[in-house]
Amino acid sequence: MGFDAAKSILGIEFGSTRIKAVLIDENNAPIASGSHEWENRLENGIWTYSLEDVWSGLQDAYKKLTEDVQAKFGAELTTLKAIGFSAMMHGYMPFNKAGELMVPFRTWRNTITEQAAAELSTLFNYNIPQRWSIAHLYQAILNNEAHIADIDFITTLEGYVHWMLTGEKVIGVGEASGMFPVDIATKNYNEKMIAQFNELIAPKNLPWKLQDILPKSLLAGEAAGTLTAEGAKLLDPSGKLQAGIPLCPPEGDAGTGMVCTNSIAVRTGNVSAGTSVFAMIVLEEDLKKPYEAIDMVTTPTGNLVAMVHCNNCTSDLNAWVNIFKEFQEAFGMEVDMNKLFGVLYNKALEGDADCGGLLAYNYFSGETITGFEEGRPLFVRTPDSKFNLANFMRVHLFTSLGALKVGLDILLKEEGVKIDSIMGHGGLFKTKGVGQKVMAAAMNTPVTVMETAGEGGAWGIALLASYMVNKGAGESLDDFLNNKIFAGQSGETIAPDAKDVAGFDTFIKRYVGGLDIEKAAVANL
Repeated sequence: MGFDAAKSILGIEFGSTRIKAVLIDENNAPIASGSHEWENRLENGIWTYSLEDVWSGLQDAYKKLTEDVQAKFGAELTTLKAIGFSAMMHGYMPFNKAGELMVPFRTWRNTITEQAAAELSTLFNYNIPQRWSIAHLYQAILNNEAHIADIDFITTLEGYVHWMLTGEKVIGVGEASGMFPVDIATKNYNEKMIAQFNELIAPKNLPWKLQDILPKSLLAGEAAGTLTAEGAKLLDPSGKLQAGIPLCPPEGDAGTGMVCTNSIAVRTGNVSAGTSVFAMIVLEEDLKKPYEAIDMVTTPTGNLVAMVHCNNCTSDLNAWVNIFKEFQEAFGMEVDMNKLFGVLYNKALEGDADCGGLLAYNYFSGETITGFEEGRPLFVRTPDSKFNLANFMRVHLFTSLGALKVGLDILLKEEGVKIDSIMGHGGLFKTKGVGQKVMAAAMNTPVTVMETAGEGGAWGIALLASYMVNKGAGESLDDFLNNKIFAGQSGETIAPDAKDVAGFDTFIKRYVGGLDIEKAAVANL
């Protein structure tokens, strides 16, 4: 099969450390890629990326993709069937009428909106996290920042890139839901809350209303504009890429993560477990009340998603595995890290269901869900705990999901949320069957790991672009993913073991009961 640029689709995602471009063919399989490393900078106390970095990084990732296409197929990219952009969600980019960014891009990492987030959460009776765009906007108003009267448009990173390439001020509903709450009945911004916000800021006499400065929210599959001549030049300064290519609604990394793990249907979800861990569960209905531990966003199709995010997952586990590596090296042994992880992780399966009375906290940094500003990794036991290697490894696997379990129990036990299946991806699941078994115990839900979960968000946004241009009449995104992307893909599914579930519940009581020990460590160490 020869290469056909006119049937190929490009997805680009701006991650926190890498900008990745992926090209897929008419079968939606990745055929070429290019990437660019970048870093956020702390300037005047604000985490940011400069606009120069955005464009030079995008152009470099695209250029490397074209070089990959040239090397593999001996072809030049002059056209494409569709393009999609994705980026880290949330943050704040306010523009004036001249289209100038008035303050440096404030990313999701900033925790400078505490007052705004708290006041808006109370006003809306809805959890507004600090990283959401509306929290940034309201904090700027509370701070009486000079730029607020001149705001003509606010957007997020992928919304900005999409606007520059198409002239369209739009955003996918998944990302829109991380800017301002979305009403799942209308699948658009919550009008009641918009009115409440306008009333709240009325005394400031600003010349705009909130609904006039937000990007238009679009659902997956809707047309979101085409590449302009100026946009083509911005993406490909060589001038080879032609204008007129359709773009799909730009989406946040949470949405592309749901797409590339096929977890956008209600009662499904995905867990990404690596350095940090988050779970996203697609709900059948709204929660009964707001919770600070749970962020509400939506799928790219506008279904409500509950998100539990924890800062700490595998760092402490990996640190202990490295101690065993040093032990082996001290004996002059050759160390195969895959084998070492495999042996130690599998040893955990031989431990007592509840880890034999051992307790550990994996807090390298603070953990919002359990109320910690900073953390101290900690391992604690009583004189009569069953202290052996199996329980030691088991407790460090369990605690890597401890804070996540505290958040998920709100959904599963207090709210009675039903989950049929969970898709796991990330480093915790590398050793076959072990992290998966622990996750199944923590959630009391079958957990599947796909062989292709490594393609990531750039592939996810390419699939959303493909859905827009390749979907059949009336074909939903769920059906498109099930029938055209993931059909026939073998995933390994592990069902929860009743003994493990009971053991995890016993462990989590010990974990919650021992949080004062962690507090004492933070205070005294």
